[in-house]
Amino acid sequence: MNQGQGITKVELLLEGLDCANCAMKIENGVKKVEGVASCAVNVMTKTLTIETAANRSEETVAEAIRTVNRIERHIAVSVKGKPVGRGAASEHQDEHRDVKDEHKPHSHEHGLNKKLIIRLAAGALLTGIGMTAPLSGWPELGLYLAAYLLIGGDVVLRAVKNIIRGQVFDEYFLMSVATIGAFAIGQYPEGVAVMLFYQLGELLQGMAVNRSRKSISSLMNIRPDYANLKTGTETKRVPPEAVSIGDYIIVRPGEKVPLDGEVVEGSSMIDTSALTGESVPREVEIGSSVLSGFINKNGVLTVKVTKGFGESTVSKILELVEHASSQKARTESFITKFARYYTPVVVIIAHLLAVVPPLVVSGAVFSDWIYRALVFLVISCPCALVVSIPLGFFGGIGAASKAGILVKGSNYLEALNDIRYVVFDKTGTLTKGAFKVIGIHSQGDRSKEELLHYAAYAELHSSHPIAESIRVAYGKEMKEERLTGYHEIPGHGIQVSVQGVEVLAGNAKLMKKENIPYEQPKVSGSIVHIAIGRKYAGYLVIADEVKEDSAQAIRSLKQLGIRKTVMLTGDAGAVGEAVGRELGIDEVHAELLPQHKVEELEKLEKHKRPKEKIMFVGDGINDTPVLARADVGVAMGGLGSDAAIEAADIVIMNDEPSKIAAAISIAKRTRRIVWQNIWFALGIKAVFLLCGAFGIATMWEAVFSDVGVTLLAVLNAMRVLRAPENSHPIQAG
Repeated sequence: MNQGQGITKVELLLEGLDCANCAMKIENGVKKVEGVASCAVNVMTKTLTIETAANRSEETVAEAIRTVNRIERHIAVSVKGKPVGRGAASEHQDEHRDVKDEHKPHSHEHGLNKKLIIRLAAGALLTGIGMTAPLSGWPELGLYLAAYLLIGGDVVLRAVKNIIRGQVFDEYFLMSVATIGAFAIGQYPEGVAVMLFYQLGELLQGMAVNRSRKSISSLMNIRPDYANLKTGTETKRVPPEAVSIGDYIIVRPGEKVPLDGEVVEGSSMIDTSALTGESVPREVEIGSSVLSGFINKNGVLTVKVTKGFGESTVSKILELVEHASSQKARTESFITKFARYYTPVVVIIAHLLAVVPPLVVSGAVFSDWIYRALVFLVISCPCALVVSIPLGFFGGIGAASKAGILVKGSNYLEALNDIRYVVFDKTGTLTKGAFKVIGIHSQGDRSKEELLHYAAYAELHSSHPIAESIRVAYGKEMKEERLTGYHEIPGHGIQVSVQGVEVLAGNAKLMKKENIPYEQPKVSGSIVHIAIGRKYAGYLVIADEVKEDSAQAIRSLKQLGIRKTVMLTGDAGAVGEAVGRELGIDEVHAELLPQHKVEELEKLEKHKRPKEKIMFVGDGINDTPVLARADVGVAMGGLGSDAAIEAADIVIMNDEPSKIAAAISIAKRTRRIVWQNIWFALGIKAVFLLCGAFGIATMWEAVFSDVGVTLLAVLNAMRVLRAPENSHPIQAG
């Protein structure tokens, strides 16, 4: 249980949940439980997340479990991470222990249900005998009835129990009415056959869903199984949860890094693809940070643990991906509402179809129109839509995760399709955020080496990134005793004596303040002016390096139909304009504070069309206000940046701007496949419903339109997972 301010979040594991329709019924039922603030069922991870008031969480959870048991008796409920204890929350567990061992209409996760297959085979054999043997009257009815009860007795029983609980319009009801009606008008073989194909279809559908679930799970198969804990001279294999911050662990070649930490001994190449999607291994050595989920390729590493398992990168990523589908896309929400009203409507139409024509059309026979109505009912089942659409979105989230893109919900994945404006921060997003000396311009009789020497000593004590870049460019050992009279002038620079020579290093304001004539170059980048012995000696140009793929990212976005790219930066105007020109960005606004970035975003908001969306891409730390204000906030958070993961809707795990175009491509591919399923399912059903109403379609065609369409839609949804790896973003899809 996670506890916030007066709110407790509880996760329940729903063993046996494979049906999106069942999930919808559970979610709607639990929402009505008193004390439940919000709830969401995730079919892919078989979890029910409930938020309740902290002071009454126990009784609310107990009532929620009773509700799940009442709605779906075949599902075993437990609090995630531990079995449900005795008492109110578990009083219903024993009573369906036997149910769990029988046929589970939607649960096939542990392989084929042997008891069900035996029943179906026996029922099919009896049906075959009935169709070939010269039987009539009661013997024929008895044989088909035995076959029917073997094949679909549990479905009818389930329908009856659901009706008693007030759950009338579901697939069990539709199948029971259609098949019992077929018996009533003497169509025994078709009644048995419809139930047989329905059960087979459910079996295959469950297998397909579980195969997809395993495929998605394999994309995120990064959870480490153990850690080699070093205690003195010994090493002991323990669960990652048992390791504490400050402990030392050994990571051998081929092993996953189990926890975030810092390398204190050894060097190696590590595979980061599970977290970042990068195919090229990176080198780590003493002092390098490593994250849980990385795979050690060759050397032996000793790592000092810096985060417990619950706070480690792998745990946070898995948590994000597991809960992503609880944030439903508009398409999913629409289909859920559509199914809720669609089924009762078709039942009413079927009833009218059975009763009205024989009363108003001369020569119409009741048995003929009842048969048509039954066919109509079988065709109407909305399983194809209800199952395949959440599966498609979850597959899209899984494919994005494999590429190192964490999407926090299918609503954000769908929103990517409507992005027309992309707004970037500069430092750390389009540029590396690491300053580098790109120019040394000396004057008079001073050499470049001498200018850099005095500049590095002047910046010896400064922690500013520009000072750091000057010391790195100098690259020689510096002796502190050479400095005297160190004085930092806020907003201007530094005054210091280096071996008795006065040195001034800073911006143009410092030169003006000290009345030293200087040259103001027209270059992009930060300028550090140097005066030695009160005489101007030259300047250094320091710039933030542009990331290698930033230009490609902008080009790819333009090809994907992005209307305008904008860069907002707190840096100087000349620097921002230079980076904008280099990358081909449409609009640049410089020298902005965080609140000014929000204002610029709001100006852009006024010019966009109603359905168009704005994306902001930042580093996730100092850009939190504008990340929150944008329609979709993307954090170039870098590996393991807690602030980035918390602030954004989408996190790019390897800091590459080109991943933004890849994310949009995956979103477009996902939407295309989801809508293919919607139109395919609705189109086939519309055709067969008309055929059924006019007496053209028989029960056999009706079964295909239900079971066959569902299977095809599920298989089509699984294509989302096969998005090309490491391809050019434009090709993804």
